[in-house]
Formats: sequence, C-alpha cells, structure tokens
Amino acid sequence: MKLLGVLPFARSLLTTTAGPGDTVVDATAGNGHDTLFLAELVGDTGTVISCDIQEEAIHATRKRLDEAGHVSNIHLHQIGHERLTEITRFTESTIAAAIFNLGYLPKGDKTVTTNGVTTIAAIKQLFAQLKPEGLIVLVIYHGHPEGKMEKDDVMAYIQSMPQEEAML
Repeated sequence: MKLLGVLPFARSLLTTTAGPGDTVVDATAGNGHDTLFLAELVGDTGTVISCDIQEEAIHATRKRLDEAGHVSNIHLHQIGHERLTEITRFTESTIAAAIFNLGYLPKGDKTVTTNGVTTIAAIKQLFAQLKPEGLIVLVIYHGHPEGKMEKDDVMAYIQSMPQEEAML
C-alpha cells in the first residue's frame, strides 16, 4: 500500500469538504499552489480568499493563477492570516475549508516565518466562520527552531479545544 505525501493527503482532505460554489481560505498563499488547487476545487461559482504577509508571495501566487487562467474567483490579500476578519468577504461568508502551510516561503527569506500567536488567532477566526463539518488543514513544517515553537503552540491550542465544539 502506498501512502500519500503530506500535501497530496492535505488536498485529499479538502476535497471531502469543499466543492463547487463554496468559499475557502488559503491562509498562507506562499507560491500559490494551494490557492490554485482551491480555485479549481470550488470552480467559477466558488470563492477563494488567499493571504500572505509577503509581497513576494502575493506576486508569485498571482503569476501562478494568471498562467492557469484562474483569476475571477480569487481574492488575494497581502496581510497576515491573523487579520482575516479585516476582509469583508471573509466576515460575510461561511467557510467550507481552509489550509495553512506553516513555516517560511520556499526559496524566500527564511527569517520571515509564521508563528504560533498569529496562527492561533487565524484558527480562531476561521473556526468562527466555519460551516458545520468544515475543515481546517494545518501543514506544520517544524524542522527549524521557529517551526518547532509554532508546532508546540498550535498543538497545545488544538488539544485544549473542547471536542464537542471542534467536532461540529
């Protein structure tokens, strides 16, 4: 039996929750791979909200989307994911699914990383907008010191969530 890698597995989870017409979030746009995947998942009738704090990430994502011909249903924001509630489209939507690829931008500045404080704030905001049986996927790269701290913080938060609230 062949097991899926972490990113194909994460995407397989998203396909069980989101589909055409849904609103989804890529909380860490990075180089745009997940944003493009989500755009294809929700189709032209759905909406993708994608954010990243780095201008380089937003440009890379926009380029990837332009090359693939996906632009109409995607809303890119150069903000940290902890600021999702500043996006009107986010606060007025029910979110079917969200994905985080935590750590640093591949081939980017490795001193700019996600962290537990902002990631937990984003999870809380997403949880408040998540549809019943919606899904938040967290891909945590913890092979660097900041990533290990973030993993520990996020896991402690997730483990503290009351199961009856988290499993709606």
